Amino acid sequence: MKIMNGIKVSIFLAAFFVLCFSCRRDQEQIPNVAVSIFISTSDPNFIDLNAVGGWVYVTGGVKGIIIYRKSQNEFMAFDRCCSYKPSVSCERVRVDTVSNLFCIDDCCGSRFLITDGSVQAAPASLPLKRYNTSFDGMNISVYN
Repeated sequence: MKIMNGIKVSIFLAAFFVLCFSCRRDQEQIPNVAVSIFISTSDPNFIDLNAVGGWVYVTGGVKGIIIYRKSQNEFMAFDRCCSYKPSVSCERVRVDTVSNLFCIDDCCGSRFLITDGSVQAAPASLPLKRYNTSFDGMNISVYN
């Protein structure tokens, strides 16, 4: 009886580990880098951020950052590094200037919604890396 219970436990544990580790994806992680950017909305270089729906590219993060004005008081900031294969040099998203609603990676074809970074078209399965933002009415801070 004890042998049968021991075998059942062993089979259960083996099945548990197989299920847990077989579902694990070999998804590359976007590297963590320090980000601390301060932007004044009165700076002519960032005039596009004065309107809701406006966006700019800035230097920083892993492959650059997209800052997007989501509402009058809310900004979103995403790394331009595609979440599909971040180590591949061509994996960099850009804003689709036709719609201004999507970020597209021309290398792999992934597409992300600019308002929240969510995946809209594969092969990416993870959203864009998002950075924190704060806005005091004149100045935007992007940080992690």
